[in-house]
Amino acid sequence: MLGYRHGFHAGNFADVFKHAVLVCLLQRLRAKDKPFRVIDTHAGAGRYDLWSAPAQKNREFAAGIGRLWDQAGLSPELGDYLEWVRTLNPDGRLRWYPGSPRISRALLRPGDRLALTELHPDEVPRLMAEFGGDRSVTVQHADGYAALESLLPPPERRGLVLLDPAYEFKGEFDRVLAAVRLIHRRWASGIVAIWYPILDRAPSARFQKRLRESGIPAILCAELGLHPYGSPPGLHGCGMIVINPPWKLADTLDRLLPELLALLRIGQHGQTRLEWLAPAP
Repeated sequence: MLGYRHGFHAGNFADVFKHAVLVCLLQRLRAKDKPFRVIDTHAGAGRYDLWSAPAQKNREFAAGIGRLWDQAGLSPELGDYLEWVRTLNPDGRLRWYPGSPRISRALLRPGDRLALTELHPDEVPRLMAEFGGDRSVTVQHADGYAALESLLPPPERRGLVLLDPAYEFKGEFDRVLAAVRLIHRRWASGIVAIWYPILDRAPSARFQKRLRESGIPAILCAELGLHPYGSPPGLHGCGMIVINPPWKLADTLDRLLPELLALLRIGQHGQTRLEWLAPAP
């Protein structure tokens, strides 16, 4: 059963982290003239109304994008991310939050393409309405993992796969690892970005160990934690693993992670991590 609905969590600290890193990756792809393709396997609805009942229930966005909305003096990377959020809110009031499909679409150039897959039957119509008539975007109602077989390798040969499941099913990390192996086999030069939650340290630690042992080169791990990992159950932090990271992404994240922590932390709690799980060849 597909029970997860991102509308309850849109714009929270995990979204800020994930989408700030995504903008960094897309800006690096834009730096070269050749076209690229973005494949988003768990696309969601495309955009989210922060004034809606689901978003207002716990107001998670207030401790996420709400912390950045009126901030001045942000780094260029975080400023770029915030600018794309502001384009959806031209009256200056924070209402609409872009999901990863809307952020990716904003950074496409003529000739670049975006492929979206989503399985939840309630989210797919919203996603299709968001991008209806847009020739740069394809939307499939499909299991994103299974769809990779037909989407890889893309004709552009450059680009990014974003794996961002809800982790609501047991064995999700196993499915992510299988997808990573498939992508590496079919499109070894593609960038892979994997978001994951840290509710309990053990599952993501096991996943990282298996990635280390996979033989796949160039695996960078970035994490943002806002609560001690041994504290009571809850979303303590999150991470993004990037395979084939663009040149000097690690340097950028080394600056960005402390900035995000300073903006989003609660009291004196919090931690960041930046580590190569496998070095570049």
